[in-house]
Amino acid sequence: MAKIEQKQVVVNEIKEKLERATSVVMVDARGLTVEQDTALRKQLREAGVDYKVYKNTMVHFAIQGTQFEGLDEYLAGPSAFAFSYEDATAGASILNKVAKDVKELEFKAGVVEGIVYDAAGMKLIADIPSREVLLSKLLGSFKSPLSSFARVIDQIAKKDGEAAAE
Repeated sequence: MAKIEQKQVVVNEIKEKLERATSVVMVDARGLTVEQDTALRKQLREAGVDYKVYKNTMVHFAIQGTQFEGLDEYLAGPSAFAFSYEDATAGASILNKVAKDVKELEFKAGVVEGIVYDAAGMKLIADIPSREVLLSKLLGSFKSPLSSFARVIDQIAKKDGEAAAE
């Protein structure tokens, strides 16, 4: 297979991932030990996030004309990419958690639902709770007033029942 055809296969693989992705996070993972990298990859895989190191030139060609084109200016030096498909913040969240313990792991940039963020922006995105956590908090906030309302109605019913009995 000619070199150009081999490169085209890689570019097509990246394009396919980008088409399905809701977000992409770019990190510099130089300096991670094999154990740290393996643990990181396992966490990302369990969350349904693809994580792979690609050559910048391959990514450059793959992102042309997509919502991820803004990453082009950050394509310098070694880059690893985390593609999130379901939860847009999943990859950033896991990478941020690991980066707190592993100082060698650094955010470079990312795109979440079409918006390009620099490293600082990605750290802020990473602190957003997952969709499930936000939904459970929302449901919890609904439950409290509803249960209070139910207690009040119950007390009124009991009071009316006592008044009718007298």
